[in-house]
Amino acid sequence: MGRIALAGALVGLVGATMASMNGLRGTKLTAGQALTVDTRHIVPPVPGASIVINVPQRMLFLIDDSASVQAFPVALGRPSWPTPIGPFSILTKEVDPTWDVPVSIQREMQREGKPPLIKVAPGPDNPLGDRWFGLSLPGVGMHGTNAPGSIYHHQTHGCIRLHPDDIRTIFDRVQVGATGEIVYQPVLLAVVEGRVYVESHRDVYRQYPKPVDRLRTSAELLHLADAIDWNRAASVIREQAGIARDVSAARRVTDCGGLPCQ
Repeated sequence: MGRIALAGALVGLVGATMASMNGLRGTKLTAGQALTVDTRHIVPPVPGASIVINVPQRMLFLIDDSASVQAFPVALGRPSWPTPIGPFSILTKEVDPTWDVPVSIQREMQREGKPPLIKVAPGPDNPLGDRWFGLSLPGVGMHGTNAPGSIYHHQTHGCIRLHPDDIRTIFDRVQVGATGEIVYQPVLLAVVEGRVYVESHRDVYRQYPKPVDRLRTSAELLHLADAIDWNRAASVIREQAGIARDVSAARRVTDCGGLPCQ
């Protein structure tokens, strides 16, 4: 069962969700406009990992030795070119990387009628940005970008892409040898101060059928089924707002199935 972390203002938030919580028509904003912003996210429980990346959630969680968490939005692999799932370690770190274009991406360039590139030197035209982490997972890395508007979308060739400011923050804090895990959890569950929260995202790779049934199974294993308003939980799952929502029933949670309640 996860816990809740707060992402920075206006990051890790679906535009439609922000519009809904502020009673807006569309997502166009004006200077000086006051907004209510809620970017609470449930951290997937991965014991021992210092970096946790959840593909449907489009979030990276950096967990330090004191168990405090920082949350960063990311761009991840498109459905036709998915980000691999599994544990990993950091193998390399590089400032101002050269992009050695994979043959698979060169072939995609040819299919699109573009001249295929073999190498892209460091600089403003480099899609890797100015920081690169090589991972033990084959064919992917964690890097910055020269297209920050792509963050919080599924549109990469499998790599984990971060805003330039965020990748520099992580680069200074994560060393070679650090371990992490990429997971696939569209629906997450947490208990905070006796209240039950659920967070729901689009099943972008179509790997998570019957999400309400799966949530109920998890809740029963944790002895939380009676603490959840299941009509509310089903609505939250359908809405896919992408933030933690309170789905508590009347009773206050004091037993989290043997796990600590946040």
